[in-house]
Parts: sequence; C-alpha cells; structure tokens
Amino acid sequence: MDWITVLPPVVAITIVLWKKEVILALLMAIFSSELLLAFKDQEQSLFMGGITAIERITAVFSDPGNTRILIFSLLVGALLAYMRQSGGVTATVQMLMNKGIAKTPRQVGLMTTFTGMFIFIESNLSVLTSGILSRGLFDKFGMSRARLAYIIDSTAAPICILVLLNGWGAYVLALLSGYEFNESAASVLWGTVIYNFYPLIALALVMFTVLSGKVYGPMKDSEIKSEVNAKHEHEFEPTKARYMLLPLGTMIFGMIAFMFYTGDGDLASGSGSKSILWATAMGCFVAYIMMLFTKKFSHQKLVKVGFGGMAELLPLVTIVLFSLALGASLKELGTGSFIAGIVGEFLPVFLIPVVLFIAGAIIAFTTGTSWGTFAILIPLAVPLIQALGLPPSLIIAAVLGGGIFGDHCSPISDTTAVSAIASGCDLLEHVKTQLPYALFGGAITCIAYIIAGLLM
Repeated sequence: MDWITVLPPVVAITIVLWKKEVILALLMAIFSSELLLAFKDQEQSLFMGGITAIERITAVFSDPGNTRILIFSLLVGALLAYMRQSGGVTATVQMLMNKGIAKTPRQVGLMTTFTGMFIFIESNLSVLTSGILSRGLFDKFGMSRARLAYIIDSTAAPICILVLLNGWGAYVLALLSGYEFNESAASVLWGTVIYNFYPLIALALVMFTVLSGKVYGPMKDSEIKSEVNAKHEHEFEPTKARYMLLPLGTMIFGMIAFMFYTGDGDLASGSGSKSILWATAMGCFVAYIMMLFTKKFSHQKLVKVGFGGMAELLPLVTIVLFSLALGASLKELGTGSFIAGIVGEFLPVFLIPVVLFIAGAIIAFTTGTSWGTFAILIPLAVPLIQALGLPPSLIIAAVLGGGIFGDHCSPISDTTAVSAIASGCDLLEHVKTQLPYALFGGAITCIAYIIAGLLM
C-alpha cells in the first residue's frame, strides 16, 4: 500500500484543522484506516470498513493496560470533583499562598515544574499530580489553564526519558537488549541522556517560561481569556487543605508502593497502568470517606458528585479511547513502518541522527504514540549503528527525542489528552498553544543533531 498508509492520520489532522472537532477526526481516521485494511484483504466494502472500525474500538478493551488507562481517566474526574466540592482545592490554594510557597506567579510555576520533575516514576502520575495541585493556583493568579497544560506536558515526558529509573527506561532497555553492542545495553541507554537534546531543550523552555513569566503565540490569547477558567474551581467555600492533600498524597505514595509491588521490588519493572489505576482508586476512596465523615455529604450525594465528575471528563476519555484504537489500526496498516522505511534510502551518514529524529517525530505525530515509535525505529537504527560504526547512544537518543517531540505536537496523542484532563484545559487549545514551543525546540534540536552528525 506504501504511501496510502499515511492517509488516515492526514484525514484526522485535516478534520481537526477544518472542523476543530477531535472526536470526529479520530473516528473518521479509524474508519479510513479500517477501510484500507478491508481493501487490502479484498473485502471491498464501505460497510465492512464501518463494521471493523466498531470492532477496532471494541478491541481496545481486550488489552488490560488500555482498559486501566480509560478507567483511570474516569476516576480522575471523580477525584477532582471530590476535592473541589469538599472545599479542599480552595483551602489548599489559600494555605500555599499564606505560607509563602506560592505567593507569586513565578513561585506557582516553579512549584508546578519541580513537582512534575520530582515525580519521574510515571508520566501520567507526574502530569496528574502537578496539574491537580496547581490548577487552582493558576486560576488565582490569572494564568491560563493552557499555560498549565504546557508546563506539565513539557515536563513529564522529558523528565521520564532523561531520568530512566522508571517504566520508560525499562521499556527502552528491553528493546535494546536483543542487540549486540561494544558496551552493555544499559550503558548505551544511560549514554543517551547527554545526547537527548529535545527533552533538555523542552525543559529549558519551560524554565524560561516560568522564570520570565512571558508567553508567546496563541498562548497569549489564552492568557487574556483565563479569567473564565477560574469560575469552576472557586464555586466552593474553603474548608481544610487536607481534603485535597490527603487524597492526593494517597495517590502519589500509593503509586510508588504499587510500582514496587507489581515489579517484585524493582521500581523500574513495575506496571504503570496497574499502579496509577489502583492509586487513583485509593485516592477516590480516601476522599469519599473523609467527606462522608463530615456528615455534610450523604452516600447518595457523594455518588452523584463522583459520577458528575466522571461525566465532565467523558469527552476526553472518548478521545483517549479513539486514539488507542487508531494507534492499533495504523500499526496493522503499517503506517509507521512505511515512514521508517523512507529513512534508510540515500542517506548521508552525517544526516542519520537528524533524519531519525524527524522520522521519529513524524511517526509519533501521525500515530499518537512515542512508545510505538521507539518500537518501530530502534530496530531500524541499530543495524545502521552496527553497519556504519555510529555512536549508539547518539543514534538511540535521536530516536527517543523524536518520539517525545512528535508526541508533544500530536493532537491524537493519549498523553496530550491526559495533560488536558489534568489541567482542565480544552484539548485543542492545549495542542494549539503548545505547538509553537514544541516546534521551536524541535528546530533547535535538528540543528544540534546536524552538528553532532558532522562531529561524530
């Protein structure tokens, strides 16, 4: 099928830009991908494309990891609703301001950034914790939810791929372990840190934004409209900060404990999807019990509050569901493999790092998954390393950085959707406002890889 395999992501992106409607875009992309697969199997029928599209979406739930992500995303809505209606969010905002921890917009931004960097165990936990903790403070200081979404999204994945003492590191190490290098696969992986230019630049841009207080492009427009975002969080009178901090702390420490438990004592080998789901459920339970003991809330009222919170996030959870279905469909169609195959043709040696970075970005952008990008490109990159004697850490770093960059730019990425969920920002607004920063960082990264290619 060759070039036609890129049609579904093109359909998705075209509809997003044209109609500003992500759910429709994803649905049409899934349908077009399944239609192409039907033609490939000689089942040439629009009807078959529609039927298999429904089955593809249904099949998402056959993977326990995917199902956990979807349930976790719904539970986040309940947790946020409990924290909000208990008065814990408003009380926490007041407490942090009174204690001088968050007295200025700069302090709030730094607290958000360092919270995200400190929780490097799992990207979803990093995004969720820093987003929930900071959204009320961002409202208080008139900073937009789009700025919050950008900060948490551009902190979580970069720090996870740089620290590597987590599931990300274990996953990439597993991909590298099947190949022979002059050094160990672990040494190659740790060596990628200094060459992983995009995550380093992304973190530097976040720090510049936080310290300078300046925003550019579409984000400036979001700042002007940011007063609208404050209304939802501050409907409830402040009570005690513990109604937010205890459930949030339960979720954080529960996540760490469950990572050790599911990894048999090895944090990096733990199951991220199991741990984040169990920890979020525990956080909801703690919030529920605390609110029940105040005797201001009945069981029936709390059930209603919880489901109301889930309902608020249902559109975003649908986007996550469709993104997972589209990723699976494109994998079977061979979209990523086709893009990766172009990389190896007529390529000067010094351009290999930058071309792998760009290829990784395109694959992640069109498929919405950085982990899938690693799985596609590492088997292509390692033979180039072995055949041409290239520095392995530099080449692998280009692949990893490209996956993160493409994921940051992609409107169909589940990570992008989770960042929007955590910050309470509209998904398309998050994509639109983050894109200039990501593209700027990507352009600098391309220059850096060209220079590194000339020097290697």
